[in-house]
Amino acid sequence: MKLQISPSLRHVTVFPGKGVRDFIKVKVGSRRVSYRMIIYSLLFLAFLLRFVFVLTAIDTIDGENSCSTIGCVGKRIWRKRPESMKVPEEIYRILEEKGNEGVIPGRSEVPQSLEEFVAEMKSNKSDVRTFAVKLKAMVFQLEQRTRTAKIQEYLYRHVASSSIPKQLHCLTLRLANEHSTNAGARLQLPAPESVPYLVDNSFFHFVLASDNVLAVSVVATSLVRNSLRPEKVVLHIITDRKTYTSMHAWFSLHPLTPAIIEVRDLHHFDWFTKGKVPVLEAMEKDQRARSQFRGGSSAIVANNTEKPYIIAAKLQALSPKYTSLMNHIRIYLPELFPSLKKVVFLDDDIVIQTDLSPLWDIDMKGKVNGAVQTCLGDDKFVMSKRLKSYLNFSHPLISENFNPNECAWAYGMNIFDLKAWRKTNISHTYHHWLQKNLKSDLSLWQLGTLPPGLIAFHGHVHIINPFWHMLGLGYQDNTSIADVKKAGVIHFNGRAKPWLEIAFPELQHLWTKYIDFTDKFIKKCHIRAS
Repeated sequence: MKLQISPSLRHVTVFPGKGVRDFIKVKVGSRRVSYRMIIYSLLFLAFLLRFVFVLTAIDTIDGENSCSTIGCVGKRIWRKRPESMKVPEEIYRILEEKGNEGVIPGRSEVPQSLEEFVAEMKSNKSDVRTFAVKLKAMVFQLEQRTRTAKIQEYLYRHVASSSIPKQLHCLTLRLANEHSTNAGARLQLPAPESVPYLVDNSFFHFVLASDNVLAVSVVATSLVRNSLRPEKVVLHIITDRKTYTSMHAWFSLHPLTPAIIEVRDLHHFDWFTKGKVPVLEAMEKDQRARSQFRGGSSAIVANNTEKPYIIAAKLQALSPKYTSLMNHIRIYLPELFPSLKKVVFLDDDIVIQTDLSPLWDIDMKGKVNGAVQTCLGDDKFVMSKRLKSYLNFSHPLISENFNPNECAWAYGMNIFDLKAWRKTNISHTYHHWLQKNLKSDLSLWQLGTLPPGLIAFHGHVHIINPFWHMLGLGYQDNTSIADVKKAGVIHFNGRAKPWLEIAFPELQHLWTKYIDFTDKFIKKCHIRAS
Protein backbone atom coordinates (compact mmCIF):
# COMPACT_ATOMS: atom_id res chain seq x y z
CA MET A 1 0.00 0.00 0.00
CA LYS A 2 1.27 3.47 -0.90
CA LEU A 3 0.39 6.70 0.83
CA GLN A 4 0.95 10.05 -0.87
CA ILE A 5 0.37 13.34 0.94
CA SER A 6 1.40 16.56 -0.76
CA PRO A 7 3.13 19.26 1.36
CA SER A 8 0.22 21.64 0.85
CA LEU A 9 -2.19 18.95 2.13
CA ARG A 10 -4.44 19.51 -0.91
CA HIS A 11 -4.08 15.99 -2.31
CA VAL A 12 -4.35 12.74 -0.35
CA THR A 13 -4.27 9.46 -2.27
CA VAL A 14 -4.17 5.88 -1.02
CA PHE A 15 -3.36 3.02 -3.42
CA PRO A 16 -3.87 -0.34 -1.68
CA GLY A 17 -2.38 -3.53 -2.99
CA LYS A 18 -4.09 -6.78 -3.87
CA GLY A 19 -6.84 -7.96 -1.66
CA VAL A 20 -8.79 -4.68 -1.56
CA ARG A 21 -11.37 -4.04 -4.27
CA ASP A 22 -11.79 -0.32 -3.90
CA PHE A 23 -9.47 2.63 -3.49
CA ILE A 24 -9.85 5.90 -1.66
CA LYS A 25 -9.01 9.18 -3.32
CA VAL A 26 -9.65 12.62 -1.89
CA LYS A 27 -8.82 15.64 -4.00
CA VAL A 28 -9.47 19.21 -3.01
CA GLY A 29 -9.15 21.63 -5.88
CA SER A 30 -11.73 24.36 -5.41
CA ARG A 31 -11.92 27.03 -2.79
CA ARG A 32 -15.52 26.16 -1.91
CA VAL A 33 -14.57 22.66 -0.65
CA SER A 34 -13.47 22.56 3.00
CA TYR A 35 -10.80 20.40 4.55
CA ARG A 36 -13.39 18.19 6.20
CA MET A 37 -12.97 15.25 3.83
CA ILE A 38 -9.19 15.46 4.14
CA ILE A 39 -9.48 15.39 7.91
CA TYR A 40 -11.75 12.35 7.86
CA SER A 41 -9.43 10.57 5.44
CA LEU A 42 -6.39 11.31 7.58
CA LEU A 43 -8.12 10.04 10.69
CA PHE A 44 -9.01 6.85 8.85
CA LEU A 45 -5.44 6.50 7.62
CA ALA A 46 -4.06 7.07 11.11
CA PHE A 47 -6.06 4.10 12.35
CA LEU A 48 -5.16 1.99 9.33
CA LEU A 49 -1.46 2.77 9.55
CA ARG A 50 -1.30 2.00 13.26
CA PHE A 51 -2.86 -1.39 12.58
CA VAL A 52 -0.83 -2.36 9.51
CA PHE A 53 2.47 -0.99 10.84
CA VAL A 54 2.31 -3.13 13.94
CA LEU A 55 1.31 -6.36 12.17
CA THR A 56 3.79 -5.99 9.34
CA ALA A 57 6.77 -4.82 11.34
CA ILE A 58 6.40 -7.43 14.08
CA ASP A 59 6.69 -10.15 11.47
CA THR A 60 9.79 -8.43 10.07
CA ILE A 61 11.40 -8.18 13.50
CA ASP A 62 10.55 -11.80 14.23
CA GLY A 63 12.27 -12.81 10.99
CA GLU A 64 9.17 -13.92 9.15
CA ASN A 65 8.25 -13.04 5.61
CA SER A 66 6.35 -9.74 5.65
CA CYS A 67 3.07 -9.22 3.90
CA SER A 68 3.09 -6.79 1.02
CA THR A 69 -0.68 -6.44 0.84
CA ILE A 70 -3.54 -5.86 3.24
CA GLY A 71 -5.11 -9.06 1.98
CA CYS A 72 -2.05 -11.01 3.07
CA VAL A 73 -2.16 -9.42 6.50
CA GLY A 74 -5.82 -10.36 6.80
CA LYS A 75 -5.12 -14.01 6.00
CA ARG A 76 -2.28 -14.12 8.53
CA ILE A 77 -4.60 -12.78 11.24
CA TRP A 78 -6.91 -15.74 10.77
CA ARG A 79 -4.10 -18.31 10.48
CA LYS A 80 -2.19 -17.40 13.61
CA ARG A 81 -3.03 -18.31 17.15
CA PRO A 82 -4.08 -15.39 19.41
CA GLU A 83 -0.84 -15.72 21.43
CA SER A 84 1.31 -14.99 18.38
CA MET A 85 -0.55 -11.79 17.66
CA LYS A 86 0.41 -10.10 20.92
CA VAL A 87 2.36 -6.86 20.55
CA PRO A 88 5.59 -6.80 22.60
CA GLU A 89 5.27 -4.81 25.84
CA GLU A 90 8.32 -2.75 24.85
CA ILE A 91 6.34 -1.27 21.94
CA TYR A 92 3.45 -0.34 24.20
CA ARG A 93 5.81 1.27 26.70
CA ILE A 94 7.52 3.46 24.11
CA LEU A 95 4.28 4.44 22.36
CA GLU A 96 2.74 5.46 25.69
CA GLU A 97 5.77 7.46 26.90
CA LYS A 98 5.27 11.21 27.22
CA GLY A 99 7.83 13.98 26.91
CA ASN A 100 10.31 11.96 24.80
CA GLU A 101 10.38 14.29 21.83
CA GLY A 102 14.15 14.06 21.82
CA VAL A 103 13.94 10.35 21.03
CA ILE A 104 11.67 10.89 18.03
CA PRO A 105 13.71 11.44 14.86
CA GLY A 106 13.67 14.75 13.00
CA ARG A 107 11.11 15.23 10.23
CA SER A 108 13.65 14.44 7.53
CA GLU A 109 14.32 11.07 9.16
CA VAL A 110 10.69 10.08 9.54
CA PRO A 111 9.54 7.57 6.88
CA GLN A 112 6.92 9.15 4.62
CA SER A 113 5.20 5.94 3.52
CA LEU A 114 4.54 2.41 4.74
CA GLU A 115 6.82 0.95 2.03
CA GLU A 116 9.66 3.19 3.14
CA PHE A 117 9.09 2.24 6.76
CA VAL A 118 9.05 -1.51 6.11
CA ALA A 119 12.07 -1.30 3.81
CA GLU A 120 14.03 0.56 6.47
CA MET A 121 13.08 -1.97 9.13
CA LYS A 122 14.24 -4.81 6.89
CA SER A 123 17.50 -3.30 5.68
CA ASN A 124 18.69 -2.13 9.09
CA LYS A 125 17.54 -5.21 10.96
CA SER A 126 15.95 -2.85 13.43
CA ASP A 127 15.17 -3.87 16.98
CA VAL A 128 11.85 -3.40 18.74
CA ARG A 129 12.77 -0.02 20.23
CA THR A 130 13.79 1.50 16.88
CA PHE A 131 10.59 0.19 15.32
CA ALA A 132 8.44 1.74 18.05
CA VAL A 133 10.22 5.09 17.94
CA LYS A 134 9.85 5.35 14.14
CA LEU A 135 6.23 4.26 14.33
CA LYS A 136 5.49 6.86 16.97
CA ALA A 137 7.18 9.56 14.88
CA MET A 138 5.09 8.71 11.81
CA VAL A 139 1.82 8.71 13.72
CA PHE A 140 2.75 11.95 15.51
CA GLN A 141 3.51 13.62 12.17
CA LEU A 142 0.21 12.46 10.71
CA GLU A 143 -1.70 13.75 13.74
CA GLN A 144 0.04 17.13 13.47
CA ARG A 145 -1.00 17.42 9.83
CA THR A 146 -4.57 16.55 10.77
CA ARG A 147 -4.59 19.15 13.53
CA THR A 148 -3.21 21.80 11.18
CA ALA A 149 -5.88 21.03 8.60
CA LYS A 150 -8.64 21.28 11.20
CA ILE A 151 -7.41 24.62 12.50
CA GLN A 152 -7.08 25.98 8.98
CA GLU A 153 -10.68 25.03 8.26
CA TYR A 154 -11.89 26.70 11.46
CA LEU A 155 -9.89 29.85 10.73
CA TYR A 156 -11.16 30.12 7.13
CA ARG A 157 -14.76 29.64 8.30
CA HIS A 158 -14.30 32.24 11.02
CA VAL A 159 -13.04 34.80 8.51
CA ALA A 160 -15.76 33.95 5.99
CA SER A 161 -18.59 34.10 8.53
CA SER A 162 -17.40 37.27 10.29
CA SER A 163 -16.76 39.36 7.22
CA ILE A 164 -19.39 41.57 5.57
CA PRO A 165 -19.78 40.58 1.90
CA LYS A 166 -19.10 43.52 -0.39
CA GLN A 167 -22.53 43.05 -1.99
CA LEU A 168 -24.26 43.69 1.34
CA HIS A 169 -21.99 46.65 2.04
CA CYS A 170 -22.82 48.02 -1.40
CA LEU A 171 -26.55 47.67 -0.73
CA THR A 172 -26.30 49.58 2.55
CA LEU A 173 -24.33 52.43 0.94
CA ARG A 174 -26.62 52.77 -2.09
CA LEU A 175 -29.73 52.85 0.09
CA ALA A 176 -28.18 55.44 2.40
CA ASN A 177 -27.44 57.60 -0.63
CA GLU A 178 -31.00 57.08 -1.88
CA HIS A 179 -32.34 58.20 1.49
CA SER A 180 -30.46 61.49 1.15
CA THR A 181 -31.45 62.21 -2.45
CA ASN A 182 -34.93 60.70 -2.91
CA ALA A 183 -37.93 61.92 -0.96
CA GLY A 184 -39.67 58.62 -1.69
CA ALA A 185 -37.02 56.88 0.41
CA ARG A 186 -37.82 59.12 3.39
CA LEU A 187 -41.54 58.42 3.70
CA GLN A 188 -42.89 58.13 7.23
CA LEU A 189 -42.97 54.50 8.41
CA PRO A 190 -45.66 53.57 8.99
CA ALA A 191 -48.06 55.98 7.32
CA PRO A 192 -49.71 58.42 9.78
CA GLU A 193 -53.10 56.66 9.60
CA SER A 194 -51.46 53.38 10.68
CA VAL A 195 -49.53 54.71 13.67
CA PRO A 196 -52.28 53.78 16.22
CA TYR A 197 -51.93 50.13 15.20
CA LEU A 198 -48.38 50.07 16.57
CA VAL A 199 -49.79 49.75 20.08
CA ASP A 200 -53.00 47.89 19.23
CA ASN A 201 -52.91 44.48 20.92
CA SER A 202 -55.53 43.07 18.54
CA PHE A 203 -52.79 42.96 15.87
CA PHE A 204 -49.99 40.40 15.53
CA HIS A 205 -46.80 42.15 16.60
CA PHE A 206 -43.40 40.88 15.46
CA VAL A 207 -40.05 42.33 16.52
CA LEU A 208 -36.79 41.99 14.62
CA ALA A 209 -33.44 43.60 15.59
CA SER A 210 -30.71 43.66 12.94
CA ASP A 211 -28.30 45.80 10.93
CA ASN A 212 -28.49 43.53 7.87
CA VAL A 213 -30.89 45.10 5.35
CA LEU A 214 -31.01 42.14 2.95
CA ALA A 215 -31.59 39.60 5.73
CA VAL A 216 -34.37 41.70 7.27
CA SER A 217 -36.04 42.07 3.88
CA VAL A 218 -36.17 38.28 3.49
CA VAL A 219 -37.69 37.79 6.96
CA ALA A 220 -40.27 40.52 6.33
CA THR A 221 -41.18 39.29 2.86
CA SER A 222 -41.54 35.66 3.96
CA LEU A 223 -43.61 36.75 6.97
CA VAL A 224 -46.09 38.82 4.97
CA ARG A 225 -46.25 36.55 1.93
CA ASN A 226 -47.17 33.52 4.05
CA SER A 227 -49.61 35.32 6.32
CA LEU A 228 -53.32 34.56 5.93
CA ARG A 229 -54.17 37.97 7.38
CA PRO A 230 -51.33 40.28 6.35
CA GLU A 231 -53.44 43.34 7.17
CA LYS A 232 -53.16 42.34 10.85
CA VAL A 233 -49.37 41.99 10.79
CA VAL A 234 -47.21 44.67 12.46
CA LEU A 235 -43.45 44.28 12.10
CA HIS A 236 -41.28 46.41 14.39
CA ILE A 237 -37.74 46.60 12.97
CA ILE A 238 -35.03 47.85 15.32
CA THR A 239 -31.63 48.79 13.92
CA ASP A 240 -28.65 50.98 14.82
CA ARG A 241 -27.68 54.49 13.79
CA LYS A 242 -25.36 53.51 10.96
CA THR A 243 -27.98 51.32 9.27
CA TYR A 244 -31.13 53.28 10.05
CA THR A 245 -31.25 55.40 6.86
CA SER A 246 -30.57 52.36 4.67
CA MET A 247 -33.19 50.23 6.42
CA HIS A 248 -35.73 53.06 6.27
CA ALA A 249 -35.05 53.66 2.58
CA TRP A 250 -35.51 49.99 1.72
CA PHE A 251 -38.95 49.66 3.32
CA SER A 252 -40.05 53.07 2.07
CA LEU A 253 -39.31 51.96 -1.47
CA HIS A 254 -40.46 48.34 -0.94
CA PRO A 255 -43.66 48.54 1.14
CA LEU A 256 -45.22 45.24 2.13
CA THR A 257 -48.80 46.46 2.22
CA PRO A 258 -51.23 45.72 3.73
CA ALA A 259 -48.82 44.79 6.54
CA ILE A 260 -47.57 47.61 8.77
CA ILE A 261 -43.81 48.11 8.93
CA GLU A 262 -42.07 50.26 11.53
CA VAL A 263 -38.34 51.02 11.31
CA ARG A 264 -36.73 52.57 14.36
CA ASP A 265 -33.21 53.42 15.38
CA LEU A 266 -32.57 52.12 18.88
CA HIS A 267 -31.81 55.65 19.99
CA HIS A 268 -35.38 56.66 19.06
CA PHE A 269 -36.67 54.84 22.13
CA ASP A 270 -37.16 57.14 25.13
CA TRP A 271 -36.27 54.36 27.54
CA PHE A 272 -32.95 53.79 25.81
CA THR A 273 -31.80 57.40 26.12
CA LYS A 274 -32.69 57.86 29.80
CA GLY A 275 -30.08 56.99 32.38
CA LYS A 276 -27.91 53.90 32.30
CA VAL A 277 -28.77 50.84 30.26
CA PRO A 278 -27.30 47.85 32.14
CA VAL A 279 -26.77 45.71 29.06
CA LEU A 280 -24.73 48.47 27.41
CA GLU A 281 -22.45 48.73 30.41
CA ALA A 282 -22.03 44.97 30.43
CA MET A 283 -21.31 44.92 26.69
CA GLU A 284 -18.58 47.56 27.03
CA LYS A 285 -16.90 45.56 29.77
CA ASP A 286 -17.45 42.37 27.80
CA GLN A 287 -15.70 43.78 24.72
CA ARG A 288 -12.69 44.87 26.79
CA ALA A 289 -12.53 41.54 28.58
CA ARG A 290 -12.75 39.53 25.35
CA SER A 291 -10.04 41.65 23.76
CA GLN A 292 -7.65 40.93 26.62
CA PHE A 293 -8.79 37.39 27.32
CA ARG A 294 -8.81 36.08 23.76
CA GLY A 295 -5.73 37.82 22.38
CA GLY A 296 -7.05 37.93 18.83
CA SER A 297 -7.32 35.24 16.16
CA SER A 298 -3.55 35.07 15.54
CA ALA A 299 -2.83 34.25 19.17
CA ILE A 300 -5.63 31.71 19.27
CA VAL A 301 -4.47 29.83 16.17
CA ALA A 302 -0.83 29.93 17.28
CA ASN A 303 -1.64 27.99 20.44
CA ASN A 304 -0.02 24.55 20.04
CA THR A 305 -1.45 22.97 23.16
CA GLU A 306 -5.21 23.42 22.89
CA LYS A 307 -7.43 21.04 20.98
CA PRO A 308 -8.85 22.23 17.64
CA TYR A 309 -12.45 22.35 18.86
CA ILE A 310 -11.38 24.65 21.72
CA ILE A 311 -9.64 26.90 19.20
CA ALA A 312 -12.80 26.88 17.07
CA ALA A 313 -14.91 27.97 20.07
CA LYS A 314 -12.52 30.83 20.85
CA LEU A 315 -12.51 31.98 17.25
CA GLN A 316 -16.29 31.96 17.22
CA ALA A 317 -16.26 34.11 20.37
CA LEU A 318 -14.52 36.83 18.35
CA SER A 319 -17.46 37.12 15.97
CA PRO A 320 -18.80 40.69 15.98
CA LYS A 321 -22.37 39.47 16.47
CA TYR A 322 -21.57 38.38 20.02
CA THR A 323 -20.69 41.94 20.99
CA SER A 324 -23.49 43.52 18.97
CA LEU A 325 -26.27 45.32 20.79
CA MET A 326 -28.71 43.84 18.25
CA ASN A 327 -27.98 40.44 19.78
CA HIS A 328 -28.76 41.54 23.34
CA ILE A 329 -31.71 43.88 22.86
CA ARG A 330 -34.41 41.21 23.18
CA ILE A 331 -33.87 41.13 26.93
CA TYR A 332 -35.38 44.64 27.15
CA LEU A 333 -38.53 44.07 25.10
CA PRO A 334 -40.92 44.98 27.96
CA GLU A 335 -39.25 48.40 28.25
CA LEU A 336 -39.01 48.98 24.51
CA PHE A 337 -42.70 48.17 23.93
CA PRO A 338 -44.47 49.16 27.16
CA SER A 339 -47.97 49.12 25.59
CA LEU A 340 -47.78 45.63 24.06
CA LYS A 341 -48.88 42.45 25.79
CA LYS A 342 -47.38 39.82 23.48
CA VAL A 343 -44.82 39.81 20.68
CA VAL A 344 -43.00 37.23 18.58
CA PHE A 345 -39.30 37.94 18.33
CA LEU A 346 -37.57 36.88 15.09
CA ASP A 347 -33.87 36.52 14.28
CA ASP A 348 -32.65 37.89 10.95
CA ASP A 349 -31.39 34.49 9.72
CA ILE A 350 -34.77 32.79 9.57
CA VAL A 351 -37.31 32.17 6.81
CA ILE A 352 -41.03 31.94 7.56
CA GLN A 353 -42.93 29.32 5.57
CA THR A 354 -46.39 29.40 7.12
CA ASP A 355 -48.94 31.70 8.73
CA LEU A 356 -47.74 32.58 12.24
CA SER A 357 -51.01 33.97 13.61
CA PRO A 358 -51.78 30.67 15.46
CA LEU A 359 -48.88 31.51 17.80
CA TRP A 360 -51.19 34.01 19.50
CA ASP A 361 -53.63 31.19 20.29
CA ILE A 362 -51.04 29.14 22.23
CA ASP A 363 -51.81 28.96 25.94
CA MET A 364 -48.52 29.95 27.59
CA LYS A 365 -49.80 28.74 31.00
CA GLY A 366 -48.41 31.80 32.72
CA LYS A 367 -44.93 31.37 31.25
CA VAL A 368 -43.00 34.20 29.61
CA ASN A 369 -41.04 32.59 26.77
CA GLY A 370 -42.54 30.20 24.22
CA ALA A 371 -39.64 28.27 22.66
CA VAL A 372 -38.69 24.99 21.01
CA GLN A 373 -36.65 22.48 23.01
CA THR A 374 -33.28 21.44 21.58
CA CYS A 375 -32.55 18.17 23.40
CA LEU A 376 -34.78 15.65 21.63
CA GLY A 377 -32.72 14.91 18.51
CA ASP A 378 -29.43 13.24 17.60
CA ASP A 379 -28.06 16.21 15.68
CA LYS A 380 -24.82 17.08 17.49
CA PHE A 381 -24.88 20.70 16.31
CA VAL A 382 -28.30 21.84 17.52
CA MET A 383 -30.94 19.34 18.53
CA SER A 384 -29.05 17.40 21.22
CA LYS A 385 -28.26 20.34 23.47
CA ARG A 386 -28.69 20.50 27.23
CA LEU A 387 -27.56 23.12 29.73
CA LYS A 388 -24.15 21.45 29.95
CA SER A 389 -23.67 22.23 26.25
CA TYR A 390 -23.68 25.97 26.97
CA LEU A 391 -22.75 26.50 30.61
CA ASN A 392 -19.49 25.60 32.38
CA PHE A 393 -20.53 23.13 35.06
CA SER A 394 -16.98 22.85 36.37
CA HIS A 395 -17.56 26.30 37.87
CA PRO A 396 -19.33 26.17 41.27
CA LEU A 397 -21.60 29.12 40.45
CA ILE A 398 -23.11 27.07 37.64
CA SER A 399 -23.03 23.59 39.18
CA GLU A 400 -24.68 24.76 42.41
CA ASN A 401 -27.62 26.42 40.65
CA PHE A 402 -28.46 24.36 37.57
CA ASN A 403 -28.92 20.79 36.34
CA PRO A 404 -26.49 19.95 33.52
CA ASN A 405 -28.92 17.48 31.91
CA GLU A 406 -31.83 19.89 31.75
CA CYS A 407 -33.05 20.54 28.21
CA ALA A 408 -31.95 23.71 26.45
CA TRP A 409 -34.24 25.74 24.20
CA ALA A 410 -33.72 27.93 21.14
CA TYR A 411 -33.58 31.61 20.38
CA GLY A 412 -34.65 32.67 16.90
CA MET A 413 -38.45 32.41 16.95
CA ASN A 414 -39.79 33.08 20.42
CA ILE A 415 -43.22 34.04 21.75
CA PHE A 416 -42.81 36.55 24.58
CA ASP A 417 -45.71 37.27 26.92
CA LEU A 418 -44.66 40.78 27.91
CA LYS A 419 -47.50 41.12 30.44
CA ALA A 420 -46.23 38.07 32.34
CA TRP A 421 -42.61 39.16 31.85
CA ARG A 422 -43.20 42.47 33.64
CA LYS A 423 -44.16 40.54 36.76
CA THR A 424 -40.75 38.84 36.90
CA ASN A 425 -37.12 39.88 37.43
CA ILE A 426 -35.90 38.22 34.21
CA SER A 427 -34.11 41.29 32.83
CA HIS A 428 -32.37 41.92 36.16
CA THR A 429 -31.30 38.27 36.38
CA TYR A 430 -29.86 38.46 32.86
CA HIS A 431 -27.77 41.51 33.71
CA HIS A 432 -26.75 40.02 37.06
CA TRP A 433 -25.29 36.91 35.42
CA LEU A 434 -23.58 38.94 32.70
CA GLN A 435 -21.72 40.73 35.48
CA LYS A 436 -20.85 37.45 37.18
CA ASN A 437 -19.43 36.07 33.92
CA LEU A 438 -17.27 39.18 33.49
CA LYS A 439 -15.97 38.96 37.06
CA SER A 440 -15.06 35.30 36.49
CA ASP A 441 -13.03 36.13 33.33
CA LEU A 442 -15.74 34.77 31.01
CA SER A 443 -15.48 31.34 32.61
CA LEU A 444 -19.21 30.71 33.15
CA TRP A 445 -19.84 30.54 29.40
CA GLN A 446 -17.83 31.51 26.36
CA LEU A 447 -20.05 33.30 23.88
CA GLY A 448 -23.46 34.39 22.76
CA THR A 449 -26.69 35.57 24.37
CA LEU A 450 -28.28 32.13 24.70
CA PRO A 451 -26.33 31.04 27.84
CA PRO A 452 -27.41 34.07 29.93
CA GLY A 453 -30.85 33.71 28.35
CA LEU A 454 -31.05 30.08 29.52
CA ILE A 455 -30.29 31.33 33.02
CA ALA A 456 -32.54 34.41 33.02
CA PHE A 457 -35.60 32.58 31.62
CA HIS A 458 -35.03 29.49 33.76
CA GLY A 459 -38.44 28.35 34.98
CA HIS A 460 -40.24 30.78 32.68
CA VAL A 461 -40.21 28.78 29.42
CA HIS A 462 -43.23 27.16 27.78
CA ILE A 463 -42.20 24.49 25.27
CA ILE A 464 -43.91 24.75 21.88
CA ASN A 465 -44.19 22.32 18.97
CA PRO A 466 -40.93 21.87 16.97
CA PHE A 467 -42.93 22.59 13.83
CA TRP A 468 -42.66 26.28 14.66
CA HIS A 469 -38.88 26.40 14.63
CA MET A 470 -36.49 24.10 12.73
CA LEU A 471 -32.85 24.86 13.48
CA GLY A 472 -29.40 24.01 12.20
CA LEU A 473 -29.51 25.02 8.53
CA GLY A 474 -26.31 27.01 8.94
CA TYR A 475 -24.39 24.08 10.39
CA GLN A 476 -24.91 21.14 8.06
CA ASP A 477 -25.88 20.37 4.51
CA ASN A 478 -27.35 16.92 5.17
CA THR A 479 -30.61 18.38 6.46
CA SER A 480 -33.60 16.61 4.97
CA ILE A 481 -35.18 18.92 2.38
CA ALA A 482 -38.50 17.16 2.95
CA ASP A 483 -38.36 17.98 6.66
CA VAL A 484 -37.34 21.56 5.95
CA LYS A 485 -40.33 22.13 3.68
CA LYS A 486 -42.69 20.88 6.38
CA ALA A 487 -41.40 23.32 9.04
CA GLY A 488 -43.20 26.57 9.83
CA VAL A 489 -39.99 28.52 10.43
CA ILE A 490 -36.50 27.49 9.34
CA HIS A 491 -33.42 28.93 11.00
CA PHE A 492 -30.00 29.28 9.38
CA ASN A 493 -28.24 29.43 12.72
CA GLY A 494 -24.58 28.59 12.40
CA ARG A 495 -21.70 30.00 10.37
CA ALA A 496 -23.05 29.17 6.90
CA LYS A 497 -25.52 32.05 6.63
CA PRO A 498 -27.54 32.04 3.39
CA TRP A 499 -26.12 35.43 2.30
CA LEU A 500 -22.50 34.19 2.52
CA GLU A 501 -20.41 32.30 -0.03
CA ILE A 502 -20.02 29.44 2.44
CA ALA A 503 -23.79 28.84 2.49
CA PHE A 504 -24.95 25.33 1.64
CA PRO A 505 -26.24 25.38 -1.97
CA GLU A 506 -28.90 22.75 -1.26
CA LEU A 507 -30.51 25.02 1.34
CA GLN A 508 -29.70 28.50 0.09
CA HIS A 509 -32.57 28.61 -2.42
CA LEU A 510 -35.05 28.42 0.47
CA TRP A 511 -33.80 31.89 1.43
CA THR A 512 -33.05 33.45 -1.95
CA LYS A 513 -36.55 32.78 -3.30
CA TYR A 514 -37.73 35.75 -1.23
CA ILE A 515 -35.35 38.15 -3.00
CA ASP A 516 -36.36 40.01 -6.14
CA PHE A 517 -33.23 39.81 -8.25
CA THR A 518 -34.70 42.21 -10.80
CA ASP A 519 -34.74 45.01 -8.22
CA LYS A 520 -32.40 47.84 -9.25
CA PHE A 521 -30.53 47.95 -5.93
CA ILE A 522 -30.05 44.18 -5.93
CA LYS A 523 -28.80 44.24 -9.53
CA LYS A 524 -26.43 47.18 -9.05
CA CYS A 525 -24.81 45.48 -6.09
CA HIS A 526 -24.43 42.19 -8.05
CA ILE A 527 -26.41 40.17 -5.50
CA ARG A 528 -27.19 36.84 -7.14
CA ALA A 529 -29.00 33.68 -6.24
CA SER A 530 -25.78 31.69 -5.88
